[in-house]
Amino acid sequence: MPTGREKKHDRLAQVQFLTVAEVADIMRVSKMTVYRLVHSGELPAVRVGRSFRVPENEVHAYLENAYYSAG
Repeated sequence: MPTGREKKHDRLAQVQFLTVAEVADIMRVSKMTVYRLVHSGELPAVRVGRSFRVPENEVHAYLENAYYSAG
């Protein structure tokens, strides 16, 4: 039976991480905009050395919740 630590490791193994440049391309914004979203806490990220990696599912969740209804 897997321990809590092993379960967490299995979930992290399934996560796809994107670079800030890749996120900027997907969102069609500048890298600076992505950095602002990360630093403000609006877009979760993991710091790896001096750079950030953003979970792909968090990018999609952010975009799904960012729809604006003009009406």
